[in-house]
Amino acid sequence: MSIYVGNIPYQVNEEDLSGVFADYGTVKRVYLPTDRETGRMRGFGFVEMASEAEEDQAIETLDGAEWMGRELRVNKARPRDNDRGGSNRGGASRNNDSLSRNY
Repeated sequence: MSIYVGNIPYQVNEEDLSGVFADYGTVKRVYLPTDRETGRMRGFGFVEMASEAEEDQAIETLDGAEWMGRELRVNKARPRDNDRGGSNRGGASRNNDSLSRNY
């Protein structure tokens, strides 16, 4: 399982985030997605730790904590939903015939 970390300052790198989570156990991996067009960090990331107990401790302690002037959002990462319209920039599924719009 991995941890979702949101509201991360854009200047943060993998070592910075790893250092924060290392206080709660062994960090196995840190991933900070970047925007394909600009190369800029997207403001969220994922952290994998050695055990679920370590992850739970980090989530409990860091969710809502202030770090570098921002309030972190930390929770269990949800599996990626590939049916959310990935390449459809509107975000709606192509198979969703019941999409309603309010104008």
